[in-house]
Amino acid sequence: MARLVEHERNQPYEIPEGTELPVYICACGLSKNKPFCDGSHKRTRDEAAGGLYLYDEQSRVKVEKQY
Repeated sequence: MARLVEHERNQPYEIPEGTELPVYICACGLSKNKPFCDGSHKRTRDEAAGGLYLYDEQSRVKVEKQY
């Protein structure tokens, strides 16, 4: 079953305590190394506020909300 999951954050969560180096947890949903951040959120920097986007390997498409 396909689902559309909306992520509202375009930067990772930092987990600084209890680790030798900071750990970053993906919050954008694009990381290929989940739950850890791999820098994929950089693709979201120029998104319009409140916009909804679909991403694939090379591109993105803005989705117009119908409801």
